[in-house]
Amino acid sequence: IPLWGGVLITIVDTLFFLFLDKYGLRKLEAFFGLLITIMALTFGYEVVVRPGQAEVLKGIFLPYCPGCGREELLQAVGIIGAIIMPHNIFLHSSLVKVRPRHCHGRCHPRVSRGHLLGTSWSWLRDRAFLINLFVMAVFGEAFYHQRNKDVHNRCVKSSVSHYAGIFPANNETVSVDIYQGGVILGCYFGAVALYIWAIGILAAGQSSTMTGTYAGQFVMEVRDGDAGPRPHGKQLGAGGITAILPTVFVAAFKDVSHLTGMNDLLNVLQSILLPFAVLPVLTFTSLRPLMQDFTNGLPGKVLMTLITGLVCAINIYFVVDFLPTLRGLGYYIPLGLLLAAYVAFVAYLIWTCSIAHGAQFL
Repeated sequence: IPLWGGVLITIVDTLFFLFLDKYGLRKLEAFFGLLITIMALTFGYEVVVRPGQAEVLKGIFLPYCPGCGREELLQAVGIIGAIIMPHNIFLHSSLVKVRPRHCHGRCHPRVSRGHLLGTSWSWLRDRAFLINLFVMAVFGEAFYHQRNKDVHNRCVKSSVSHYAGIFPANNETVSVDIYQGGVILGCYFGAVALYIWAIGILAAGQSSTMTGTYAGQFVMEVRDGDAGPRPHGKQLGAGGITAILPTVFVAAFKDVSHLTGMNDLLNVLQSILLPFAVLPVLTFTSLRPLMQDFTNGLPGKVLMTLITGLVCAINIYFVVDFLPTLRGLGYYIPLGLLLAAYVAFVAYLIWTCSIAHGAQFL
């Protein structure tokens, strides 16, 4: 199947799955739970490469990467955007609001929080950290600094030897993307690992496309004091097709390496845009006149502030590190203006958030 054909197939089955909404939100949430369970099981199976668990735990709490450069930094920033997806903040809030509460009058905060934790879609999407951890551990253990020649020779001797031509017989470091990653797993651990990887990637693509479509529709339909009605099938279909059209064009006229690069940049963009979603949420949920009994407590405020500050610092460091790679004054002027606007708007959000947290001197 050509790359563009796979994208078209994805469009058709994504629209089909989106129409499950008309049978009720619970059934759609159950389907999402199935997709994410498949992702967790398949990517968890790939830990057959046996990365050092002590090193994995150490990397979670003390991130480090000896000898890493700008390319690894791009991937690290992208991971933040892939795990803490800005649009899912609005998606989770909308899903909680449209679900009926089985209590009369105003629910107690504990009831409401339990209702949120009981929302399967919201709970399962938070498992993105574990899924990304599985994938990163596998890639780091099996693929990092592998040579094309070694992988080529291993593939020739494997049950998937027809894939050996993907890797040239030279001493250059393997440039691994989603497609080549599955092939290498097949070469080293058999065809079963390759097909399990493919099933996991298929589930991940469906889940990501559908959540993005729903989140965008909820945001566009929001009304003052109301989350708005659930999106209709036609609206979801139009939104999904519009969102995937750029991928169709890239798949038709480019190759998988361009799609991989576009995917990395989109994840980085999600990380850069994350303050635009997190800071307003942190501001509103800290306003007692607005939230009343649901106002954030001091531990929550401190934790969210530290996380948001860390994300902003990482984004600024990435941009500053990326600027020297640009060649020509024509790039610096527009990007400099965009960077100034970005910093100014983030500073404004921080200012309003600080006022909401009680900084009276502002």
